[in-house]
Amino acid sequence: MFTRLRLTNFKAWQDTGDIALRPVTMLLGTNSSGKSSLIQSLLLLKQTVQSPDRTVHLNLGGDETTDLFNFGRFEDVLRQGTESPRQFSIGFDWQGDGGTKSLNGRFDASYGQNSVGSVVVQALSLAAEGRAFRVARREKGAFSIQVDDETAVRGKGRHFAPERSVALSADAITLLGVDGQVVEDLSLALRRQLVNINYLGPLRRKPERDYLWNKSSPGEIGSDGRRAIDVLLASAVRRREGEDEMISGVSHWLRRMRVAERLEVRQVGRSPRYEIVVHRDGVTANLRDVGFGISQVLPVLTVAYFAPAGTTVLLEEPEIHLHPLAQSILAELFVEVSRTRGVQFVIETHSEHIFRRMQTLMAQGAVTSDQVAMHFVERTGAEARLKQLDVDAYGGVRNWPVNFFGDSVGEARAQAVARAERTTTHNGA
Repeated sequence: MFTRLRLTNFKAWQDTGDIALRPVTMLLGTNSSGKSSLIQSLLLLKQTVQSPDRTVHLNLGGDETTDLFNFGRFEDVLRQGTESPRQFSIGFDWQGDGGTKSLNGRFDASYGQNSVGSVVVQALSLAAEGRAFRVARREKGAFSIQVDDETAVRGKGRHFAPERSVALSADAITLLGVDGQVVEDLSLALRRQLVNINYLGPLRRKPERDYLWNKSSPGEIGSDGRRAIDVLLASAVRRREGEDEMISGVSHWLRRMRVAERLEVRQVGRSPRYEIVVHRDGVTANLRDVGFGISQVLPVLTVAYFAPAGTTVLLEEPEIHLHPLAQSILAELFVEVSRTRGVQFVIETHSEHIFRRMQTLMAQGAVTSDQVAMHFVERTGAEARLKQLDVDAYGGVRNWPVNFFGDSVGEARAQAVARAERTTTHNGA
């Protein structure tokens, strides 16, 4: 689980300051304010550690088959107006899942360009369990290595360049001797934290009438949810064998949202094709023939049960195409799944209904401010600004931005005034 995030000179952010991340973290705010950039920073590192080129320092994307996001050029990531040094940085803390060699650690890295315009690490710091390792870029592309509080460098040279932003080179590991194993374990824990991010973007794929399934279970849902159906198909087979409850879990939340009673996977004849069937009010229909909202929320519900314990799910606009009640139930999903399955959710949303239900859950004592963080992002000129909402034990927000969700009291007053004026005019006539 990620517990802290900080960006400097990253897109619209001059300096986010330390952003607290909880088991459930909500990012609210105006359009184009910088909310998505917070999520994208973690995706940038995820696609970097998954790059086939171990010598790459930062993978800005461009391969549509493997990359999560195309960040363009260095200048597209660097905040406009950034002066010397022309660098941006990403830093975060994470908490291990408690497994073998699980570590609670800290990552901080800054990035610039070399003489030929390639993105390179300027400084990399990895720390955990009271140990710290730092790699810094020096003149002519050489890198120096320092350990803990030592003032002297352990070594310096081009062959000490870090790999994929999270690991030291083989030469550096050899140089460090016993400490080399420590930093290798640290890099492995960091890599695991990033690789295990599950991301679902704001645009999900439309449903098909049936699906060809090769009886494999995908490793990821896909940013557009394209593999969610494969996950459900694999789950349905295991469920028949008594090994999995994903279908029943997804069906439970569809019932809570009052959009369906349950899902069913059916084989089309004896072919390798399968269809997703939705049951509601005694009517059975193909997923393609029901409301668009069901197909759009299916990947959200699926990833909640697909993500392993101790991992993080990044969601953008999970509420799209859902009616107000269904949107509000998503807040309950995030709270319950994070508690029972140990999955972290970081949610970028515009939904007042999710926010209001989260307030209600806090007022009921179902969740506390230690488990939920809510941040508001807004734009001041070219700069993004973030403030953590100050929420009391009863869900009340002490520093809520004025009229972000509209002015319900003002609207009611305006309706009453208009009604009175029209009634007076009508009676006078």
